Amino acid sequence: MTLKDQKQLGKTLWDIADNLRGAMNADDFRDYMLSFLFLRYLSYNYEEATKKELGKDYPDDTPADVMNSLKVNSPLQIWYLENKDEVIEFEKQMRRKVHYVIEPNHLWSNISEMARTQNAELLVTLESGFRYIENESFESAFQGLFSEINLNSEKLGKTSVERNKKLCTIIQKIAEGIAEFSADSDTLGDAYEYLIGEFAAGSGKKAGEFYTPQQISTILSEIVTLDSQEPKTGKKGKLDKVLDMACGSGSLLLNVRKRIKDSGGSVGKIYGQEKNITTYNLARMNMLLHGMKDTEFEIFHGDTLENSWPLLNEMNPSKKIEFDAIVANPPFSLRWEPNDTLAEDFRFKSYGLAPKSAADFAFLLHGFHFLGKEGTMAIILPHGVLFRGGAEERIRTKLLKDNHVDTVIGLPSNLFYSTGIPVSILVLKKCKKHDDVLFINASEHYEKGKRQNKLREGEEGEPNDIQKIVDTYKYRPDNVPRYARRVSMDEIEKNGYNLNISRYVSTSVDEIQIDLNSVNQKLTLINESIKINTDKHNAFLKELGLKTI
Repeated sequence: MTLKDQKQLGKTLWDIADNLRGAMNADDFRDYMLSFLFLRYLSYNYEEATKKELGKDYPDDTPADVMNSLKVNSPLQIWYLENKDEVIEFEKQMRRKVHYVIEPNHLWSNISEMARTQNAELLVTLESGFRYIENESFESAFQGLFSEINLNSEKLGKTSVERNKKLCTIIQKIAEGIAEFSADSDTLGDAYEYLIGEFAAGSGKKAGEFYTPQQISTILSEIVTLDSQEPKTGKKGKLDKVLDMACGSGSLLLNVRKRIKDSGGSVGKIYGQEKNITTYNLARMNMLLHGMKDTEFEIFHGDTLENSWPLLNEMNPSKKIEFDAIVANPPFSLRWEPNDTLAEDFRFKSYGLAPKSAADFAFLLHGFHFLGKEGTMAIILPHGVLFRGGAEERIRTKLLKDNHVDTVIGLPSNLFYSTGIPVSILVLKKCKKHDDVLFINASEHYEKGKRQNKLREGEEGEPNDIQKIVDTYKYRPDNVPRYARRVSMDEIEKNGYNLNISRYVSTSVDEIQIDLNSVNQKLTLINESIKINTDKHNAFLKELGLKTI
């Protein structure tokens, strides 16, 4: 399937969502829509696997009238009815091979047919299906996955009959819209990403909780996948472990994985942490929808700043987990409550605590603590971290003195759904080759939009703002006028370890130097010319007997 077709599926599903949600809040409808898409994906994969497992015993040639008389909507339902004694062993086998099981009556083929026929039992069947997938399909991958989906919410209807009818309509439209498209993980995964982006656009400021715009995600992903010591040599062959400690819906992690795989490399395992339960569930669905096995990722629900994830709370330094690449788009200037216990925390002890008014450096130090010696970390932060004083100045100064700040990138304003302010990307490394800092001022390189500005991608002859940022990081030029410059630590020290980008790379155009002597000579010549021509003109006026000037 072409990229155009993949985008078309996303647009088709978004149009359905936009038409059906009515007065329902976009965030609420998003959770229903994406959950149904996810159920469709799981069902398709499972049915394909059962066909392969059962071979010629799979009754897919059953006539429609027989299926109607048996009141079943999928061949697997027939097999279950005819082989009751073999079901337990069959499901054990499927758990080993596919890592999960879905009961036949919970499959999308059955759910969508119930929706088409306006079956009064749809709501009950769907609810039991969600609970089964969460609690019995597999040991860990789906636990609590649909915990935030309330099928009995009055937002769907005041009575159970109204809610059932609404669900029938939604599911039927999704089934019709998706029928002509491929069901592979790339297609559905991309459609899922498209929908997340569209729902984010409709959510305004709340979108910052779960979504990093794809263009910015691409910049971070490209940076951390390049060789940390010699970016110009290209991408790494393998990333063993990748972390996003504020992962939202997981799109940024998936983008890193895609960049490495597209270049012929591989990723061992990706790790994410997310505090918001709804967003945490979105992230897990997103991983699975992109064809990832539950053994290839680990998403933890918990507070990053409190470091509630046991995996990252190992007190023995020799057992500390380290990551080859770390990316993050944490909430900007989040208020938090640092205390004496956190002051002694291994993540912050060497640097000090971020102020309670802004946890930006707390997120940065959390990630940096777990960065491997040959790893790269790229984090999106507000510009304030570059120049604010107090505790932030002390943290920033130590990071610079220890030569851990590699690159500072300034982005245009109004790129994010959650804020209109311009933001920066900080690139950090444990073992830096260069003893300077690269500053990239990309604040004026964008296309202005009605609601959001966007970075251009080189389409139809337009500049490629994204590639320019990545290439500048990759090749690290000494100086690109009004865009980028490598700045020595001596100069940064003289500026009081202030990283305000405009101090080092100004985008203003130098004023043209005016030569006053030259200007004076020109004015003198002009005045002489005026006098000569005025005298000639007056001579003609006298001859005609007219008043001179």
